[in-house]
Amino acid sequence: MVGPRRPQFVLFGSSIVQKSFGNGGWGAILADTYARKADIVMRGYGGWNSRNALQVLDKIFPKDAAVQPSLVITYFGGNDSMKPIPAELSPHVPLPEFIENMKKIATHLKSLSEKTRVIFLGVPPANDEMIIQLYGERAARSNEGARIYSEATLKLCQELEVKAIDLWTIMQQKNDWLTTCFTDGVHLASEGSKIVAKEIMRALEEAEWEPSLYWKLMPSEFVGISPFDSEGNGTIINSKM
Repeated sequence: MVGPRRPQFVLFGSSIVQKSFGNGGWGAILADTYARKADIVMRGYGGWNSRNALQVLDKIFPKDAAVQPSLVITYFGGNDSMKPIPAELSPHVPLPEFIENMKKIATHLKSLSEKTRVIFLGVPPANDEMIIQLYGERAARSNEGARIYSEATLKLCQELEVKAIDLWTIMQQKNDWLTTCFTDGVHLASEGSKIVAKEIMRALEEAEWEPSLYWKLMPSEFVGISPFDSEGNGTIINSKM
């Protein structure tokens, strides 16, 4: 652990999270925006569903940790929503179980500390045509499946008073979303990630949290040490010049 200690934002989820630091990803956008303000920590696991997440929840977020995260941004549902296929490794999770799993995840995260804030990302839409082109007619993913699991996530968050972002609806408001938002019909291209980052920023700006986790309202680290600091105010602290 390097110091001084900063607020910690944890990104927790499946491949949408794991890939968020590459390719102009939304995790990288957050890390850039919060430079000198918060540490963005990625805990993303490609191919995982909500069932897998529950298996390691206590290990990733132990309740007895000396320091708890200030924010956890959570995403599961894309793999859960895949159609059941006759294979032992199918990531599909039936909707009732998915809802119960996400409820347990939300409850655990909210219990970490009074200052730990939680945001759930709803399932993004999918480009059915691109998926079929890449994976064939038997592709197990669909935009309709994404809608069903997205709506379930949003409804649960409303019941639990957890902030949620409706990516399924928001992304489809972009006129060219089908051709610009995905790399393979599911995973996000840079344009898709820009939308995710923008909506996370909007949620953080609108949240009435104390202290605020919106980047413009958070202090920067070591401001004033150097007169050449782009975030400084022209004052030199502890200078021997």
